Amino acid sequence: MTEESLALVRRYYAAFNAGDWTGMLDCLTQDVAHDINQGRREHGIEAFRAFLARMEGSYRERIEDLVVMATPDGHRAAAEFTVHGSYLAADAGLPRADGQTYVLAVGAFFAIRDGKISRVTNYYNLENWLAQVRIPLRE
Repeated sequence: MTEESLALVRRYYAAFNAGDWTGMLDCLTQDVAHDINQGRREHGIEAFRAFLARMEGSYRERIEDLVVMATPDGHRAAAEFTVHGSYLAADAGLPRADGQTYVLAVGAFFAIRDGKISRVTNYYNLENWLAQVRIPLRE
């Protein structure tokens, strides 16, 4: 079961890197719980689809240096990676966007049920991201 869980998480991130939102959604259960970094928990595949659409409008990101781990029973997994991104359009409550680039270390945690991801929890250093995308005021 561990190998199947590792392959599932790798497939999820391969779809992310390809911009294949349908492929990502195919990795999720219908009732997926999504813990947004320093935000709220959203429920369901439609909420996840809306999240992807919002992200697509504001960011272009690529996952690199992916390392995936899983418990022996395959019910939980974790990933560590580096995200290389560009901030294209302002996201709600965040600084203005002007194509700023950023590089962040990210940790993600997964619950897996019946061969699909039933929970995604992402963590990164928001203050680090903010420092990288802030546009200095011009005098």
